[in-house]
Amino acid sequence: MTEGILERWLEGVLSTPGLTGLRDAAEARRVLVDDALRARSLIERTPGPIVDVGSGGGSPGIPLAVAFPDRSFALLEAERRKCDFLSEIARELPNVDVVWGRAEEQPTDRFGIGLAKALAKPPTAAELCLPLVAEGGAVILWVGESAEPGPVALVAKRLAAQVEDSCEGFFILRKIGPTPAGFPRRPGMAKKRPLA
Repeated sequence: MTEGILERWLEGVLSTPGLTGLRDAAEARRVLVDDALRARSLIERTPGPIVDVGSGGGSPGIPLAVAFPDRSFALLEAERRKCDFLSEIARELPNVDVVWGRAEEQPTDRFGIGLAKALAKPPTAAELCLPLVAEGGAVILWVGESAEPGPVALVAKRLAAQVEDSCEGFFILRKIGPTPAGFPRRPGMAKKRPLA
């Protein structure tokens, strides 16, 4: 059953304008499903509900929600049209909620894990995700080969976190205290005036 959900979701992503630039089904599976599932062992390390920030078409959130049916997932997306798409597939996944809104407008210190893949440059993605995660939780950022951990570490320090690990393709940030006063900043500020 779950494999069928992923197949229907992938077909929907490929056939819905504006969700991905990918056109080849095999490439879409590699980029949207297989790459998302590489985070399974990282997710197993940290309990609690999970938020996929800037979920877009649903990767990494949908494949990971299928892989972890006992974990609660929130797919956070600011574009209504994308939320409508996500809501259709979420009907088949009882552990998934779709949230229409911006990261900066959500309650803080709530999730065990924050996920971000292709949300923004890594320092900006870190700033958007960390306030959502509770003390002891983690943010998992999908990053490219050229991503530098230094700027992300500076942002993490400002937001009561530290870079715990930077394994291939990921930065893992561990929240070591509550979200400091002044964060999250107003919507759009993380991109307009990056902390690092």
